Amino acid sequence: MLIPCWAAGSWAIRFEGLIRDGVVADQTELARLAHISRSRLTQVMNPLNLAPNIQEDVSFLQCPPRGRAPISERQLRPIAPELSWARQRRAWGEVRRGVGV
Repeated sequence: MLIPCWAAGSWAIRFEGLIRDGVVADQTELARLAHISRSRLTQVMNPLNLAPNIQEDVSFLQCPPRGRAPISERQLRPIAPELSWARQRRAWGEVRRGVGV
């Protein structure tokens, strides 16, 4: 299942809040309650590691009324683990150019 990248970011923010506010103890409990694997939850949470300007770009992506979002969460996966925001920004630019956004 392809998740629009803006939705993954929204989920990550919501999930982070549940942990921060003590609603759930940790990501393990959250994964269990969400009926997803811990590794999938990590993928959903990884957009929080993106440079702030990339997070902002993602949140303002326009989706067509019908059809697929221009960029999926899957396309963000290789970018989020990168520690250098400069390298993240270069990779993000490549993704955007590749899909014409």
